Amino acid sequence: MTRAVAALLVAAFSIGCGGEKSSAPPAPAASMPAPPPATAPAPAPAPPVAPAPAPAAGATAQSLRGDAEAGRALYAQYCATCHGPGGKGDGPIAATLNPRPANHSDHVFMAGLTDEHLYQVISKGGASVGKSPMMAPWGGVINDQGIRDLIAFLRQLSST
Repeated sequence: MTRAVAALLVAAFSIGCGGEKSSAPPAPAASMPAPPPATAPAPAPAPPVAPAPAPAAGATAQSLRGDAEAGRALYAQYCATCHGPGGKGDGPIAATLNPRPANHSDHVFMAGLTDEHLYQVISKGGASVGKSPMMAPWGGVINDQGIRDLIAFLRQLSST
């Protein structure tokens, strides 16, 4: 065993000091078991975020409306920064946006938008309906029920 260890040390010093390098690794000593390979456990992959499902074909406008009070809380959290707490398009960063955010309290404007359109804009963003790409797609953040709740709150804001 001492000879094998000495041979390994000589080979290591020879390689480390610029000596002749062998293309094959030195043979392990017969009496010494090979160390297990060092492997770190692979990190678990992050779960995929599924986009919110689109409303079913033929869904009625009423079926896309959820709970307005739950929608109020979501609106305050995700929408008021741009659209303002009352939905007038006057949130704290509205002045920096071009075009300005939509006025959700405008009865005439909101009456011209279907619930399906609102669902599309909220879940997939403004660009999905030919509007400003500054309107972010929230479908990966807000689930289907949350989007329905937001639609109910928007309808309450605009009395539509």
